Amino acid sequence: MRDFKKRVWMVGLFGLLLFVTQELWGMNTQHLTSVYAFSGNDPYTLARLVSLVGIILWAVLYMAFHFLGIAFILNRITGIDLPKLAVLQLYVVGILLIEKALLFIIFLMTGATTPVSLFSFGPLAATVFDHPFLVFFFNQLSIFTALIIALQVRFIRAFTDMNPRMILLIIIGIHIGMALITSAAGLLPLEEWYGRFVEGGAVK
Repeated sequence: MRDFKKRVWMVGLFGLLLFVTQELWGMNTQHLTSVYAFSGNDPYTLARLVSLVGIILWAVLYMAFHFLGIAFILNRITGIDLPKLAVLQLYVVGILLIEKALLFIIFLMTGATTPVSLFSFGPLAATVFDHPFLVFFFNQLSIFTALIIALQVRFIRAFTDMNPRMILLIIIGIHIGMALITSAAGLLPLEEWYGRFVEGGAVK
């Protein structure tokens, strides 16, 4: 890939801008409404600033994990050089950001948000399962996930002599593992903890 470092910065800045724009528009900030209702404008403004800093940190961690973290894991498993895998994961990060951007555009057009991605199996799972964990899990599996898996498998096959079926199982296993971890984290009462934090309460 030509101008690799330049492309990394471009993807990173685009991702950061996307996350910040979503935050300023109000995505995932509905839990701050109670701060404004009960504490007034100043605590609410402070809460929004803290939330903005938090989303910036999350954006950096999110992109760094998918770019360098997954590349490192694949390097340990396949033995492929890390710089080559970094190129692969840069494409992966780009696909993930495109998915988020398309979803955000839909939200902008409709003026409303949904807790699940329209491109995932989350909406279907919500009609079948009652348990939030299963809905969160299937919400992590989308048509873009399938595209990423296909890209990763094809790339790795070109640089290793591993059995193609084994490569596919490894990649699918990584994505399922990440979906399970994300689903479990989604059950944590983070909004309640955050609300208590900005209101000066103690978390029990």
